Amino acid sequence: MATGDAQLVLPLNSTFSSAYWMRWQTPVCFLITVTPGIAAALMLCRLKRRRGCDHLPAAATWAPCFRGVPPLVLPVYRGLVVLSMISVLYSLLRRNGLVEFYFYTHLLVIFMQIGTFISAHGCWVYYRQKRRQGVEERNRFLIFNRDDNVDNHTALVTADNNSVGKLEEKRAGTWGYSMQIIYQTCGGAVMLTDVVFWCILVPYMSSAHFSVNLVMGCMHSLNLLFLLVDTLLNSMPFPWFRMAYFILWSCTYVIFQWILHACGFSWWPYPFLELATPWAPLWY
Repeated sequence: MATGDAQLVLPLNSTFSSAYWMRWQTPVCFLITVTPGIAAALMLCRLKRRRGCDHLPAAATWAPCFRGVPPLVLPVYRGLVVLSMISVLYSLLRRNGLVEFYFYTHLLVIFMQIGTFISAHGCWVYYRQKRRQGVEERNRFLIFNRDDNVDNHTALVTADNNSVGKLEEKRAGTWGYSMQIIYQTCGGAVMLTDVVFWCILVPYMSSAHFSVNLVMGCMHSLNLLFLLVDTLLNSMPFPWFRMAYFILWSCTYVIFQWILHACGFSWWPYPFLELATPWAPLWY
C-alpha cells in the first residue's frame, strides 16, 4: 500500500508507546505499589491525631544516647561522614554524570548534612548554657556565704533548675522533625538498597551496562555502616510504625519513575522495575 505520509511505528517495548502501558502487568503493579502507600498515609494521619505521639525533644536530635559521650562527638562524626560521602558521590558523578541522581541511594547524604548542622547548633546551645550555669554557680556561692541572702540563693537555684528543664524539654523545630522523618526513611531505604544491590543486581544482572567498581561498592557498603553507627550514637526514637515514611518514599520513587518513562525515558535505573516482563508483579 502506497501512501504519501510516513508513519512512525513505536515498538511494544517502548515506554513512549501506549501499548506498553496497556499490558496487564501495569494495573497489577500499580495496585501493588499504591495500596501500601495509601495504607501508610492513612496510618500516619491517624497517629498524628494522637496527642503526644509526635513529640520530639530538641535534645534528641543532637545529644548522644550514652551519658559518657560528649555532645561534640555527633557533629564531628556526621561532618566526617558528609565529607566522605560527598567525595564518593563526586567520583560517581565524574564517572556517570547527572544520571547518578537517578538512583535511590543518596537520601542518607541529606540526612547527614541536616544532622551535622542541627548537632553543631545543639552543641553550641548546650555549651553556652553550661558556661552560663558555671557563672551563676559562682555567683550563688558568693551569695550563699552571706547569711542575710538565703532567700536569694533559693530563688537562684529555682531559676537555674527551670532554665535547665526548659532546655531539656524544648521541642524540636521544623528542621528537627524533617531530620527525624529522613532518618526514619533512611532506615528502610538503605537496607532495601543494599540488599537489592548485593543480592540481586550484582549476582544476577551484571552486564556490559551494569558493572560494579570500587567506588560503587564503597557507596553501597558505607551507606549501611554509617547509618548503623549513627543509630548507635543518636538518641532519636524510632518506633516501628514510622517505617510508613519509608513505604511512602518507595511508592513515590516508583511512581516518579513511571512518570519519567511515560514522558519518553527508556532506561530503568533498576532493571526489575521494567513492566514489560511477566515477572513484573512478583518483582514489585
